[in-house]
Amino acid sequence: MLELDTEPFEALVVDELDRLPDEMVDGLDNVVFVVEDRPENGTLDTLGLYDGVALTERDRYGFGEMPDRIIVYREPHLAACETLDELADEIHTTLVHEIAHFYGIDDERLHELGWA
Repeated sequence: MLELDTEPFEALVVDELDRLPDEMVDGLDNVVFVVEDRPENGTLDTLGLYDGVALTERDRYGFGEMPDRIIVYREPHLAACETLDELADEIHTTLVHEIAHFYGIDDERLHELGWA
């Protein structure tokens, strides 16, 4: 298990966001990225979460809505990785996975595409 405090972990998340293709992030609307230590249930099995209304369902989405959130969980990532390179790759995969949920891509399709 890696040891990494919150600030350097957040910096790694920002670095991986910067590495994503422009066409993936340019379409994000009213979305914030958040780092939390663990999910509310305390599990180490969940690496990330998309909390919001998918773009494909935004007919119900109105003006003044709170931003959607993409949450990256620090402790589960650290528990799953042994090196900083492995951690960066896992964060990258988590970001792609959760951003895909924003675009309406479900877990089954993400598994087919190799992003689960």
